[in-house]
Amino acid sequence: MTQLEASEATSRSAVLRITPEVKAHAPQVFSELRALGPVHRVQLGSGIDVWGVFSYEEAREALTHPALLHDVTPAEALLAEAGITSHKVGVGLGGSMLQLDPPDHTRLRRLVAPAFSPRRTQLLARRVQEITDGLLDAMAGRREVDLVESFTAPLPITVICELLGVPEGERDDFRRWTSDFLSPPSEQQRAGGLSLNRYVSGLVDRKRAAPADDLLSDLTAQSSAQDGRLSQDELVATASLLVIAGHDTTVNLMGNALVALFRHPDQARLLRERPELVEPAVEEFLRLDSSVEVATMRYAAQDLELGGAQIRRGDVVAVYLAQASRDAPQGAGDPAALDVTRPGARHLSFGHGIHHCLGAPLARMEASTAIGALLHRFPDLRLAVPVDEVRWIPAGMMRGPLSLPVLLMPE
Repeated sequence: MTQLEASEATSRSAVLRITPEVKAHAPQVFSELRALGPVHRVQLGSGIDVWGVFSYEEAREALTHPALLHDVTPAEALLAEAGITSHKVGVGLGGSMLQLDPPDHTRLRRLVAPAFSPRRTQLLARRVQEITDGLLDAMAGRREVDLVESFTAPLPITVICELLGVPEGERDDFRRWTSDFLSPPSEQQRAGGLSLNRYVSGLVDRKRAAPADDLLSDLTAQSSAQDGRLSQDELVATASLLVIAGHDTTVNLMGNALVALFRHPDQARLLRERPELVEPAVEEFLRLDSSVEVATMRYAAQDLELGGAQIRRGDVVAVYLAQASRDAPQGAGDPAALDVTRPGARHLSFGHGIHHCLGAPLARMEASTAIGALLHRFPDLRLAVPVDEVRWIPAGMMRGPLSLPVLLMPE
């Protein structure tokens, strides 16, 4: 990028278009953009131009700015022109707390929060270890597997489905629906969101008729209460959010961590030698390559200035959590390097402010359990392809490998 292009960052023209090629090399591309300034105009895969926030300080400011809201009203015409419907109630996450501002956000979050407390997460730890061990047992004896298909995807899907009470034989489509919904606006994206909503709505009806000991039954009871603390639309949107956020982010957190370890086998060796480092190392993985590359969109309710950029009412703001995390001050050490011994790695991978990820304790626990067990069970684990040939999610808000073909043992 030239200095001339950089100077255009404060204009209305995009200086960067988010393409599959950019997504594949996002850490390098976004770091170069950040070096030219904290806020730039970028064009998303949906075709709309937004203000992209790439610095740690400005990201924290944007995520808590009183004029940057989830209420799409100021930008409704822009979204309609681009064919974006994912914010609408009944389509994917529309109506969930991820798409709401206070007081509705506060009310919904308060209802769900107890299920993801650190204490409840610790109660789940034994079950997460059992699922992990079962997946590793199924891989044992095979020489080559795809870690995404065999390990990093089924673990969090199983955990969140058990927590919600999704029957085992009905989970196969979740991964596809989620991937479709998180892609740029298209008929396929809309169909993914609608399919997930339809399934969840039917499951809610079953839970209402025959409650069980699971989170979805508890939430369904909340929607049936006389005080109306949770409407039917809010219930379906909230359950859909838990399905998507409860597994896809963790799938990619583990995938990104493993790619980092394949790039730096000395760090993997250190984790095998000192397994007590695995849990704090998860913060380093989150800092270096966040699974949520960009936060859900914010919409300017009034004119404001951010990082030298003049943002007008109705403009869309995209906070790039992954680059902001890499930009976070870390004290001593090279912030561009993977260091599993780094103390207290700072990042924004779970967001900041009132929308900080509720499931962060569960994601951390799943990742540390899975990565530690995998490294211990297969000491000769290595990629079956060159690391630069790993294929990445080509579009949308997530970052992660599409597949990880590995060799579990030497020939």
